[in-house]
Amino acid sequence: MAIGLIMGAIGLIGIVVPSLILEFGQSLLTPAALYIVAALRIGIGVVLVRVAPVSRMPKVLVVLGILIIIAGLLTPFFGVERSRAILDWWSSQGASFMRVCAGVPVALGLFIVYAVISPRRTAA
Repeated sequence: MAIGLIMGAIGLIGIVVPSLILEFGQSLLTPAALYIVAALRIGIGVVLVRVAPVSRMPKVLVVLGILIIIAGLLTPFFGVERSRAILDWWSSQGASFMRVCAGVPVALGLFIVYAVISPRRTAA
């Protein structure tokens, strides 16, 4: 549940103050930071896959976890320059676009919280 709450909080910050998320993203544009981000993504994906069986939506959480693990494995291959180019493009789209994009982690975080908040019900 903590993962969902953290994702949602980060998304809310992005909606309210998109420049703060942009600054944070720019601070992660180093090789060491990209490896840390990759490790965090892999860890989050593993946690989602592990809690999926006792969640309300096990298949969805497994797929989401696997996608996050894949994103984590691919993160170091993007490199600093490509990551900077993506961040520059994202920021050049304007604050409204950045706010809409920040809504995605809010929705994803709320979904994760919903899926794990109470255990999966089995047929009696």
